[in-house]
Amino acid sequence: MRRAVGWGVAVGVPLVFLGVFFVLPVATLVARGFVADGALDLSGFAEVFGRPRTWRIIGTTVAQSAVGTTVAVLLGVPGAYLLHRTEFPGRRALVALVAVPFVLPTVVVGVAFRTVLADSGSLGFLGWDGTFAGVVAALVFFNYTVVVRTVGGFWAQLDPRAEQAARALGAGPLRAFWQVTLPALTPAITSAASIVALFCATAFGVVLVLGGPGYGTVETEIWVQTTQYLDLRAAAVLSVVQLVVVVAVLVVAGRARARRERALPMGPAEPVSRRRLALRGPERRGGDVLAVAVTGAVVLGLLALPMGSLLVRSLHTPDGWGLGNYLALATPGSGGGLGGSVAAAAVTSLRVALDATVIAVVVGGLVALVVSRRPRSRALRRAVGVLDAAFMLPLGVSAVTVGFGFLVALDAPLGLDVDLRGSPLLLPIAQAVVATPLVVRTVLPVLRAVDARLHDAAAVLGASPGRVIALVDWPIAARSAGLALGLAFAVSLGEFGATAFLARPDRPTLPVVIVRLIGRPGAENLGTALAASVLLAVLTAGVMATAERLRPHGAGDM
Repeated sequence: MRRAVGWGVAVGVPLVFLGVFFVLPVATLVARGFVADGALDLSGFAEVFGRPRTWRIIGTTVAQSAVGTTVAVLLGVPGAYLLHRTEFPGRRALVALVAVPFVLPTVVVGVAFRTVLADSGSLGFLGWDGTFAGVVAALVFFNYTVVVRTVGGFWAQLDPRAEQAARALGAGPLRAFWQVTLPALTPAITSAASIVALFCATAFGVVLVLGGPGYGTVETEIWVQTTQYLDLRAAAVLSVVQLVVVVAVLVVAGRARARRERALPMGPAEPVSRRRLALRGPERRGGDVLAVAVTGAVVLGLLALPMGSLLVRSLHTPDGWGLGNYLALATPGSGGGLGGSVAAAAVTSLRVALDATVIAVVVGGLVALVVSRRPRSRALRRAVGVLDAAFMLPLGVSAVTVGFGFLVALDAPLGLDVDLRGSPLLLPIAQAVVATPLVVRTVLPVLRAVDARLHDAAAVLGASPGRVIALVDWPIAARSAGLALGLAFAVSLGEFGATAFLARPDRPTLPVVIVRLIGRPGAENLGTALAASVLLAVLTAGVMATAERLRPHGAGDM
């Protein structure tokens, strides 16, 4: 009985959280668009899909996702090989550097690419400012990390003897890779490509900052329809379309992940050793030279250049070079013209992110614990799979939809006589909804690596379910706790989509202030926005650097 109650709580708490703070807001907002005078009205689909604007936006979204995914995979696979299959001085530092872009706030990345692609920027001659190419470049910047970590984590544990056997039988390096290694990597590449496609299709902050006049995707169009046109019906139709696409992508990613886990169980008895990088001499390998060339170009041109340009431009003031923009961060009135300072907004961001992290780790940890179990019943296995998929949905559903849904649905949730919209916990909860899936994906692989026989042995010796979790699961899950905390905190710190709706005007967060400053005329406002972007990037990178130091080898790969 106690065991059933314990597992009931472990399942019930996350489900209530998801139901009240995700399903209810999204469903309420969608229903507002499809219900007219108390009756179901689906004419909105025909109306919205009859607009040329809708098809142009859908086409842009699909093209953006397809091109961004293709480029990220083509550039990421050589990086995965170099960083996870070879050994060279500085490799660990390079691994940490490559991990930073994924957790940088979208607003910071958008501002960084604007400084590079603007007419006065180092790449201004390309003419990419406000164009499709500029947006795709920023999306590849974000998602390069996903490919490198996902494919590299799999490749690092791939048994090299099959490729060695092919070489011994006369196959050249290229043929051995094409016919042996690449097919073995297909599940990991498919999984990475699915997640990258999802992130590219649902990007918001980058598109909002970098997209020129008339440029839009489904994600930004939902925001435009709700905030500028107040057309909930159009926003609801687009939300449903996006939700269908997200579910399809998650199904593909889930199947690819299952194939990957079946093909290569975690924790091999003998870790595969990395071979030394060979760029010259008789041991020179063409694949190593290609990997170094591609990865070097990506790190210097795509990753380092935008962030370096952002830092340099933040030091330029109307009076010359100096720290004036950074000194302005503490000046009252610097926070977007509402009387507060940027420094105060940074403190607000840190406090909200801390609350969101606690919520996300508790909820995500419970979900990971339940989903990691391998029930014998087929029905229970399906239920576990559904629970896993359900908590991935917030990754793909528009954060704008979630934030606006909070305002619409939480005035009297479930008929209760309580208005949650004024609660100070509303913003941390919204950010926790976004961060929880990342906590699950970080902790779950580690818990799944626990040998089920350890649970059985502990139970046979008389340990209660709670004691089994405390003595068997927790010591192993604690290995990924640092990375889970870091990811949740970093994502919450830079979240902008839902925060743009929910942040109080007198207490904005740092990403909201940056967007306000960018939209205001004057070199002083732009300089303060650049300095605030550097501050946000440093805070995020510092959190992730600390989390990486707490991360054991092999844990938490996406």
